[in-house]
Amino acid sequence: MPSLRDVAERAQVAVSTVSAALNGTRPVAAATKLRIEQAAAELGYRPNLLARGLQSKRTRILALLYPAPRGGFGLTEMQFATGAAEEARELGYHLLLSPENADPIEELRHLTGLGLVDGVLLMEVRLDDERVDFLTRAGVAFSMIGRTREPGPIDYADIDFAVTARDAVAHVAGLGHRKLAFFNHSTDAYAAQYGPAIRAGAELAGAAALAGIGYVDDFRPGSAEEGGRAFEALLSAHPDVTALAVMDDHVAVGVLAAVAARGWRVPRDLTLMLVLSSSRVAEMFRPRLTTMEPPSAELGRLGARLLIDRLEGRARSLGEGGPRQRLVPCRLVIGDSSGPPRRQVP
Repeated sequence: MPSLRDVAERAQVAVSTVSAALNGTRPVAAATKLRIEQAAAELGYRPNLLARGLQSKRTRILALLYPAPRGGFGLTEMQFATGAAEEARELGYHLLLSPENADPIEELRHLTGLGLVDGVLLMEVRLDDERVDFLTRAGVAFSMIGRTREPGPIDYADIDFAVTARDAVAHVAGLGHRKLAFFNHSTDAYAAQYGPAIRAGAELAGAAALAGIGYVDDFRPGSAEEGGRAFEALLSAHPDVTALAVMDDHVAVGVLAAVAARGWRVPRDLTLMLVLSSSRVAEMFRPRLTTMEPPSAELGRLGARLLIDRLEGRARSLGEGGPRQRLVPCRLVIGDSSGPPRRQVP
C-alpha cells in the first residue's frame, strides 16, 4: 500500500507538504496541491483515517443518524442524505449514514464511544428527542435537520411549516375549494411527537382558519390500504370535502384506488396534493400529483454546514458561539391533480 512518503517522492515535495495538502491543515499553492493530488491518484493512495485521527484527534467523519423508515429509504429521504454528503465532501469531511436500531441511545453510545466521528447530524427529530439530551450531556457536537419543541442554542435547519401551510391552503382556496382535509402521518408517528407531523397539522389548521375554509385532520392512515379506508370514512363523515392533502406517498396510492373504485377521477371530483414529497415522486403518480416539495437537498447541505462550522469554530449569523437556525419553506409544484371543486349534489 502506497504511503505518504511515496506520494511526496512522486510529487517531488516534502512529506509535510503532502500532509497539509491532503488533510487541509495549512494552505498549499494550488499548482502544488494539484500535483500532489495527481500523484496520490496515480499511486492509489488512500489516507488512513484512523491514524490521522490519532494524530489530530479529528477524523473528519460525520454520522447522519436516521431512523430507518418502515417502508425503507425513499427518494425524498435520500435527497436529504445526498445533500448532506455532498456538502460534507466539499468541506473536506466524510458522511457516514447510520440508520438507527430499536434503541437509538444505545446506537449513539456505541457510535460516539468508538471515537470515529467528529460530530452527529440528527434527522427525523421529535419535539422531545432523547437523542438531543444524550448528545448534549456527552458533549458531542451535533446539529439537526428538523428541530425539537424548544431548540434553544442548538443549530438546526428545518422546513418553514408556517409558510408551507399558507401556500398549500392558498392554492386550494384559490381554486375555489371551501373544505380541505389532511391525512397526516400514521397514528404511531403522531403519538411519538414526530416534529413534521405535529407542525404540519397545526400550521395547516391555522392557515385554513385564516383563509376561512373548513378543515379536517382526524385521519392518520399509515399504509395504502388504510389510506383507502380513511378516504371512504372521510367522505362518509364530511361529504363536502373537495380537496385532500396527504403526508404519506403510500397513503396516496390507497386514496387514488378508492377514488377510482367510486367511479371518480382526480382532479374532476377531488383535488389531491402531496405534502413533503419530492416532485420526482409526484411524477410517478397518474395523474401527476401536485406536491409541496421539501427543500431536501438544501436542508441536508445546511445541516452538514452548520455542524462543520460548529466543529471548526465558525459561527456566522449570531456571533461567535451563538446558534444558527434556518427555516426554508416547501415549494409548490402544481401537477395534474389540482382543479376546481366538484359540483355538490343538492
